[in-house]
Amino acid sequence: MARSVFTVTRLPGFNGVAIAVFVALYAPIAMLVVYSFNAGDSIAIWEGTSLRWYERAWANAQVKDATFRSLIIATTAASVATIAATMVALATTRKKPFRGQTAVYVAINQPLMVPEIVTAVALLIFFATIKVATGYQGLGYLILAHTAFCIPFAYLPIRARLEGMDMTLETAAADLYATRWRAFRHVTLPLMAPGILAGFMLAFVTSLDDVVITLFVKSAGQDTLPTYLLGQIRRQVTGEVNAISTVLLCLTVVLLTTFFLLTRKKS
Repeated sequence: MARSVFTVTRLPGFNGVAIAVFVALYAPIAMLVVYSFNAGDSIAIWEGTSLRWYERAWANAQVKDATFRSLIIATTAASVATIAATMVALATTRKKPFRGQTAVYVAINQPLMVPEIVTAVALLIFFATIKVATGYQGLGYLILAHTAFCIPFAYLPIRARLEGMDMTLETAAADLYATRWRAFRHVTLPLMAPGILAGFMLAFVTSLDDVVITLFVKSAGQDTLPTYLLGQIRRQVTGEVNAISTVLLCLTVVLLTTFFLLTRKKS
């Protein structure tokens, strides 16, 4: 008699637990989206459908400033982090194993392993020293902090893409007398482009959504959209907060869906 294959889905109560988990995860998000269209001022009592909160957020100069600042920081940080991550991924995957390779991986992925609050405090102390010495108070500190934090997020999909590539194509290019640069430009780079794009998008979303590091590093008048929302919530939760959060949610879902489509393995 053939033995049945064990599957976790056959365990007693699995369906109930799964449904409860999904409800706990997505019910609050669904309520946030629904009440962003509420016509009334209450965030708990439905008073009809309206786009008033989206219109109010669109007309809010502070929201526009915070959004523009967030996009500048996220785009710059993600771009620099992706370039650095690409170079590191090439250096760690296109060479034979070497002494200290594990230490390199640990150093690159340090922001993922250390609690974010620890990184934020360390950056605060480091940049405070530079601010006192130079007097510079610009966005450069936020961009540098976000770049350092985003590098491992960009590195992981790029490295995964390189490790899954067929080395024979690069070897064939070398056999046809292509220089290393031409082989990289015409063979390696086009093949790893989906991984680079996925790494950029993941770094962009990470930077765009960051609150802890931004709160510790930013100077006065440098609110990003997440820190602006946090400040508004401390004063009063209104439908405008729901509307802005819904737009951020939609942007994040689009980018992460694109990331999934780029990184999934094809048959």
